[in-house]
Amino acid sequence: MEGQLPKIYSKKVILGFSIFLSTLFGGVLLYQNLTAVNKKEEAYIVLGVSIIITILSGIIVSIPENPKSSLAYLCGLAGGSVLSYYFVPKYFPNEEQYPRKAIWKPLIVAIIIVAILVTAAIYSLPSEN
Repeated sequence: MEGQLPKIYSKKVILGFSIFLSTLFGGVLLYQNLTAVNKKEEAYIVLGVSIIITILSGIIVSIPENPKSSLAYLCGLAGGSVLSYYFVPKYFPNEEQYPRKAIWKPLIVAIIIVAILVTAAIYSLPSEN
């Protein structure tokens, strides 16, 4: 039966990407899982929820005068927990039966995106001339 099931990202992978990158990254992975099993409407719901959580996280993190990175990780943990412990069991009640997708492809994409953002941030700093 396992040979017939599509490969999916595990809830641990979704949680990890949500914590260390953002809930949007985790949401995209869960979106890919849902589209792999032809649950397109549910996939769009999850993507919308992850976008809303990411926006709310950005607002929460920017509230303090001196934002702390730990607050961003806590928001990622909260958003990732919603994805991993609410949506994954809801749409994949037998998640352990599915073969696992390797994390290398999304990890490489994430590293490239982070490198671009860091480079853009560095070059946007005012020069000291």
